[in-house]
Amino acid sequence: MSPLRLIILTLIRVTLSVAHRMVYPFLAIFARGLGVDLATVSALVANRALFGAATPFIFPFLEARGRKFGMALGIGLFVAGMTLVVVSPSLFTLGAALILAMVGKAFFDPSVIAYLADHTPYERRGLITAISEVSWSSAFIAGVPLMGFLLAKFGWTSPFVALGLLGIFSLAAILFLIRDTHPVATHKDGALRNVRAIVTSPSAMAALSIGLFATMANEMVNLMFGVWLEDSFHLQITALAAASAIIGFSELSGEGIVALFADRLGKVRATGLGIAVNCVAALILPIIGRTETGALIGLFLFYISFEVTIVSLIPLMSEITPKARATTLSFSAAAHSLGRALGAFSAPLLYALGFGAVTGAAVAVNLLALAAVWYVARRHQ
Repeated sequence: MSPLRLIILTLIRVTLSVAHRMVYPFLAIFARGLGVDLATVSALVANRALFGAATPFIFPFLEARGRKFGMALGIGLFVAGMTLVVVSPSLFTLGAALILAMVGKAFFDPSVIAYLADHTPYERRGLITAISEVSWSSAFIAGVPLMGFLLAKFGWTSPFVALGLLGIFSLAAILFLIRDTHPVATHKDGALRNVRAIVTSPSAMAALSIGLFATMANEMVNLMFGVWLEDSFHLQITALAAASAIIGFSELSGEGIVALFADRLGKVRATGLGIAVNCVAALILPIIGRTETGALIGLFLFYISFEVTIVSLIPLMSEITPKARATTLSFSAAAHSLGRALGAFSAPLLYALGFGAVTGAAVAVNLLALAAVWYVARRHQ
């Protein structure tokens, strides 16, 4: 794997991740900018996740076109979404932009991860995946605070202008700098052969459920933490952006842990340990979160453990059905999207009962993820 290509692809993933993640800490700000209530914007986030969950049924037809095609199509959809809000800002265009960016990311990320896996042996894939996943944490460390600055200075549509321009540069980089070396695959029984291989594999389905449940648990806290911090400590935009950066550093630490230990420890075991620690973090978060410092420490622990879980799971998914690698990764992303949709729908209802109800439900769902880890550990070598 060329270091230059790895850097380019990681930077592009930062752009897509910023657009995806900025909604959470600034949920109330977008709602105020549009003159709607919090539940309305939360519903847009849930709708976004549902559309992302549908992409695996399209992806098998894209996989045969090659990794580069999937990347370029994903970036093109992302740029289209950002442009909609810039040209005609409204609740409708925001919802459409969230969906287009989600679908674009759902096409781009599996294509990138499959491209990296094509060029990296499984024994080193945890390291390469962790390096690429730095894009996710970097979005919170640098990207979301920058979007917070733009929001405070220029209004709620300004992040979409910046992200749209970055998307255009990213598309040019894909078209001119990335070479697609993966051979085009054609099968006599059609593009849905890969889908059949996945849905008939108990190990693959159990592995997909790990991501679904872990992401659902995370989304419950993810969607409401900005509201919780604002309600509890009356944090302003810049303080919320700083909190996002702290969470980003926790995720970067999680990616570092995976890079150092996942290949040696084993991907399944690392995934299970991440979920177990995430349960503990969720349990103590309402207890230590009675002060601003305690809340940020609790969120740090919650996000570092979730990142260890997800980044350890990605290389496992890349090898659980290797003949349908990109489609499997697309299904994995869709499972995450479905988990986020379920979490987004339930989080506001749970938050009405208190933040403790949110974290308690997250623990319960995480236990289902642990059961799936146990199944995969017994069945998959």
